[in-house]
Amino acid sequence: MKRDLTVSHPSVGVSKLSRLSGGIKRLLPTSLFGRSLIIVVAPMVLLQSVLAFVFLERHWELVTQRMSEAVAREMAAVVALLEAHPQDADIQSVIDIASNHLGLRVSVLPEAVLPPRSSQPFFNLLDRTLAREINSAVGKPFWIDTVGDSTVIEARILLEDKVVRIFARRSQAYATNSHIFLVWMVGTSLVLLFIAVIFLRNQIRPIQRLAEAAERFGRGHSIADLGHSGAREVRQASHALVEMGERIERQVEQRTTMLAGVSHDLRTILTRFRLQLAMMEASEDSRALLDDVDDMEGMLNDYMAFASDNAQEPTAVVNLEEMLRSLCEHAELQNVPCGYSIDGVMQIDVRPNALKRCLGNLVSNACRYGKSVEISAVRKDDVLSITVDDDGPGIPQEAHEDVFKPFFRLDEARNQNESGTGLGLAIARDIALAHGGDISLQESSQGGLRAELIIPLG
Repeated sequence: MKRDLTVSHPSVGVSKLSRLSGGIKRLLPTSLFGRSLIIVVAPMVLLQSVLAFVFLERHWELVTQRMSEAVAREMAAVVALLEAHPQDADIQSVIDIASNHLGLRVSVLPEAVLPPRSSQPFFNLLDRTLAREINSAVGKPFWIDTVGDSTVIEARILLEDKVVRIFARRSQAYATNSHIFLVWMVGTSLVLLFIAVIFLRNQIRPIQRLAEAAERFGRGHSIADLGHSGAREVRQASHALVEMGERIERQVEQRTTMLAGVSHDLRTILTRFRLQLAMMEASEDSRALLDDVDDMEGMLNDYMAFASDNAQEPTAVVNLEEMLRSLCEHAELQNVPCGYSIDGVMQIDVRPNALKRCLGNLVSNACRYGKSVEISAVRKDDVLSITVDDDGPGIPQEAHEDVFKPFFRLDEARNQNESGTGLGLAIARDIALAHGGDISLQESSQGGLRAELIIPLG
């Protein structure tokens, strides 16, 4: 006889567990403040839940049971006295004793009939406990009402020829002040939570300032005024960030000084070549040499621009419309029609010369290979998007990232006869990254290439 044995693969349980953990992570907050608040609130809520369970389910129920037991015994004593002394005068004395010494209002009803039992609330602790204790202490048919009047309890006990009606204060059989414990517990927790939120905000605010300073430094802003506050570890991180920024600025300054010296020496030699060629008689060879000197000077400018760091340029508020108009005028000087459009406020805080060089490289690249150029700038919230479209031959999709590499030349799609060093797009992307943004290439709606520059402005 064959049996079909199904064995669950361990990976099934692991995948379910990973899905469950992923769902929990999606529900949890992502900010440090939210997670820290959960660390504070979760133990407090758990502790209060345990205390409420222990107090309400154990202590509260036990106190109610003891108080109901005492009231039931007093009722049993009253019933026993009425049965032992059925005369009218004795009944009045029993009523007086119950009123003066037991706090019970007792009366005798001539009809020996109990009211029909009414439905009681399911979670009524007093009704359940008092009924059990009266049944145990009195041992006679009875009827109770614990919800009709919020301040008293009515009980009717059936004797042989009459019904004893007893009123007791609700506080005699029920711990009515338990809500005070809940009010104090919840109120104290809210006060402590409010204090914890204030302290957490004060502790997280230096971390937020540290992150904002690091982002500002990445965009070229100075962080020398970053204050050192918060916990010791946060102050250490702030101090380390400021020192790192100073070291990077010194390195950049030293490199810029060295490159400026190299540039000066090379330009001196090129100027000497140019003067010597100018003193020579004009010939085919001299014109060719002069063209080579011009090419070398252009290459030198490109190399120096790529090697130098524009982070030393201070930021300033510029009018983007004026910058785009200037770029279009420069493009039209090269006999390439150029138009621009702007959507949004265009007073932006950037490094003006660096951004102009970045856009100039993109526009020059479009003018070199296209017959017309369109520039559009859109600002949404704190993000600036500038697109440069041309109607040239374009670039294959697989080469969109390769063209940003230094000295990379794409010979298949672009004009072979154009001179250049292959640094234009590399310089443009470096400037975009220095502003905290990036440049991406796409297919243009005009059939050529679209270069999109994204810069955060917040």
